[in-house]
Amino acid sequence: MRIQRVSSKWAKTKVILQNRLLAIFIPETRKYSLAALNELLGTYGTVYIKPDRGTYGNGVMRAEQRTVNLSPSGQQPVNGDYGTGSSEAAVEQKIMYILRHGLEAEAFSTTEELHNALKPKIKGRSYLIQQGIDLLRHADRPFDLRVLTQKRPDGGWETTGMLGRVAAPQKIVTNYHNGGSVFTVNALFKEHMGPAEMASTLQSLKSLGVKIAMQLETAYPGLKEIGLDIALDQHHDVWLLEVNTLPSIIAFKLIHDKSIYRKIHRYAVAYGRLKRRKTAVSRR
Repeated sequence: MRIQRVSSKWAKTKVILQNRLLAIFIPETRKYSLAALNELLGTYGTVYIKPDRGTYGNGVMRAEQRTVNLSPSGQQPVNGDYGTGSSEAAVEQKIMYILRHGLEAEAFSTTEELHNALKPKIKGRSYLIQQGIDLLRHADRPFDLRVLTQKRPDGGWETTGMLGRVAAPQKIVTNYHNGGSVFTVNALFKEHMGPAEMASTLQSLKSLGVKIAMQLETAYPGLKEIGLDIALDQHHDVWLLEVNTLPSIIAFKLIHDKSIYRKIHRYAVAYGRLKRRKTAVSRR
């Protein structure tokens, strides 16, 4: 049987939301519209706007609602920053909307202006808007996790690999293909939690990978592998940002423990994604 791939993030999200025990891990997610932009920005302050079909973080944008202190002229934020700091010169507060994409940032006075700036970037394609999560950070840069879950040769599901992805400076996405750095999960977690919490969280992530795979399999029986993009917020709560059914496994080669990639490769060969390595034949 061919390996089934599902490109629509929205389709996968709807299947997972059918399971109330898994739905709690998904940030509020909707199809993009001006109404959704207004409501989610007003509720969460930060949202991510991303293509329904896409990989490697391409096309992902972040919008933020900020209260800024204006100078007496009312023309510029105090100190030239879209922050929330105070100043004796500040005489007026104003809500502004900041759009970040790539290394660029733009400011708008209304959500309508923000929406109009988004339209030529979206170009009529299907986009989603998702509640922003305040990610844990390493060296003052946000990080998330990739959790890889695969079909075993015996047909069961197993979480075979986890790694951390730290965003490149000034970037809003963490993907390795977008300049992100790869770390072991342990190296990132030990800055934020003790050994007991770390062990419990790792076990929960392994279990979550299997549960998500089993739920998706109810709608897509040809799945053989999934990559979960997982965020941990400042309270260490776990959030499922999205699921990839054609997960990249290249970054797992960078992990020092080579046994992890060997297992990933062995399972991928068994279900037909990769070809078996040729072994050298010795000659006498």
